[in-house]
Amino acid sequence: MLRTPRSTIAIALAAAALALTGCAGEAPTPAGPDGAAGGAVSGEVTVYAAASLSDAFDEIGDAFEQENPDVGFTGVYDGSSTLVTQLLEGAPADVFASADEANMRKLEDAAVDPTLFASNTLVIAVPVGNPGGVETLADLADVTTVLCAPEVPCGAASTSLLSSAGVDVDAASLEQNVTAVLTKVAAGEADAGLVYATDVVGRDDVEAIVPDGADEVVNHYPIAALSEASNSAGAEAFIVFVLSEEGQRILADHGFGAP
Repeated sequence: MLRTPRSTIAIALAAAALALTGCAGEAPTPAGPDGAAGGAVSGEVTVYAAASLSDAFDEIGDAFEQENPDVGFTGVYDGSSTLVTQLLEGAPADVFASADEANMRKLEDAAVDPTLFASNTLVIAVPVGNPGGVETLADLADVTTVLCAPEVPCGAASTSLLSSAGVDVDAASLEQNVTAVLTKVAAGEADAGLVYATDVVGRDDVEAIVPDGADEVVNHYPIAALSEASNSAGAEAFIVFVLSEEGQRILADHGFGAP
């Protein structure tokens, strides 16, 4: 068991994420000088992305707009399974970025050539001061713990991590995205929760504990344009940007690891 300060986690994650560049896979087409796929693009690009990507993708979206002045970026964030349901029901999106491969596969042919672009692992988040005295995964069974729902990527990863450790947790609530878990922990509504390592980077309202076995439960993030995209050129350009040196640097700064 390793107890790690937030600053240490951020440094370690950033160092590990340096491997992102060159490891995220090939972009759909070479980027033009403005960062777009084969030239300038225009219009609105709507990206549905896992909640854990919200901060990183907002920054990527800003940089993408700067590189492509005629493009507007809109990010919609929630649990990957929730977003998949919305997309299958016809939600208007150009790009989908999932926190795991399983939810991307649910879109079948609606997702065009998914490409891995990042990875993430879990940590135990506790309120500042750790009032529940949590030190290990086993402690989660004895305190008020919130988890992501099993159908959500962070929930599937939590189930795998707890199962590997032989820990059975009766969660106080099962949330539909990792942001909701972290919000309850930060507010002191729970003694602990399992969240992604990237979620605690830069936070001063929670503390993080890296549990044994966390490095063996890794979520790999795929991204894909959607076959029904209203702005297919913009979708392709956005994916190119995510996979570019600048996009990968931003993801690394937010603590994401190589895919």
